Amino acid sequence: MIEQSLRPASVTHRFPRNRRSPGQARRAFRGWAAAQGLGPTAIEAGELVLGELASNAVLAATGPGRRIEIQFALTGGTLRIEVSDAGDGTPVVRSPGPLDEHGRGMVVVEALADAWGVADRPGPGKTVWGVLKVNGPDPLTSW
Repeated sequence: MIEQSLRPASVTHRFPRNRRSPGQARRAFRGWAAAQGLGPTAIEAGELVLGELASNAVLAATGPGRRIEIQFALTGGTLRIEVSDAGDGTPVVRSPGPLDEHGRGMVVVEALADAWGVADRPGPGKTVWGVLKVNGPDPLTSW
């Protein structure tokens, strides 16, 4: 007998470009990741990476697009999170001072993700992605 999974290994969501969208994206991710059978550490790490990328997209999307698009995919032991927006510019890892109010998001992404990058997309904007190995060392305690 062949068993089919009703859990999609890849999901795409579109959210309005507003301050509530990162929280909505994290909730959607949390439900999907739990349905995929990911453990609490992988879910927390993925949620942090997604939250930072989505927050950046909401702030950076100054172009014509009114929505951000988020995709999560699980292939084998690899979780890929993508966030697309219509904004120009590329995120960079900064060195914020202790009193700086912004600039820590990509520091968090770089610390938790096994890889991250930026890809062009059709039309205006970009896609920022992060990859986490969900089998192996705990990403929250291995650095």
